[in-house]
Amino acid sequence: MAARSPYVITLDPADRQMLEALARRGRAEHRQVLRARIVLAAADGQCNADIARTLGVVVDTVRKLRKRFCHEGLPGLADRPRSGRPRVFPATVVAEVKALACELPTQTEAPLARWSCPELARGARCEPDAPTA
Repeated sequence: MAARSPYVITLDPADRQMLEALARRGRAEHRQVLRARIVLAAADGQCNADIARTLGVVVDTVRKLRKRFCHEGLPGLADRPRSGRPRVFPATVVAEVKALACELPTQTEAPLARWSCPELARGARCEPDAPTA
């Protein structure tokens, strides 16, 4: 028999209604729907192993979300900031360089048949408002 979690979830009607709506929503992010289903199953008294098996996730995921929901409530289901190196360029600059890479070099008056990485870097620097790094 599986051990019971020390983090018992009880939902008030408003939270339950919001989580059920999120779990049924077809256009929501998959991870948000999954998190809502985990919390709903935990509130219905299922153990972590049963929830994990039913939803196709590992037990640690269920354990982590159950604990986060008990400590933080609904905001605990949001994504956490990821670790790692901070971005060097803003998202708009990255999108502009990707758009440039998708164009043919001849459209930008570059005497090339296709972009190479060094040529793309030079082409991006020639654009107005291009960052230098």
